[in-house]
Amino acid sequence: MHIEHIAIWCQDLERMRAFYEQYFGATSNSKYTNVQKNFESYFLSFQKGARLELMQMPNIPPHQNNVYSQFLGLIHMAIWVGDETQVNLLTEQLRSDGYEIVGEPRRTGDGYYESVVLDPEQNRIEITA
Repeated sequence: MHIEHIAIWCQDLERMRAFYEQYFGATSNSKYTNVQKNFESYFLSFQKGARLELMQMPNIPPHQNNVYSQFLGLIHMAIWVGDETQVNLLTEQLRSDGYEIVGEPRRTGDGYYESVVLDPEQNRIEITA
């Protein structure tokens, strides 16, 4: 068994797709549209591992969680970028492009080297090696 995909409800579907394509090398399929449900989505594929589904539909309420605190439920997605140098370079690129870094690059107790950035819609992304 394996995780096939993870989904995120989005306010700005195109901005989110562009973010994951630009910074994490994701490849998008063509946009799926269900006119009857007023639903749109993209599936993003990475070099390896699970896909990411970005979804948009009117009337989906914003989450109530504080992005700076931990809470029950899904809290982050980790994207492996290869090595410490890549973690550092991507972290600095995202910072210079105006994205908020909420966890500076560091070695974790369980052996990862990672930083944490908020994507355009405040989802936590661990950049890891």
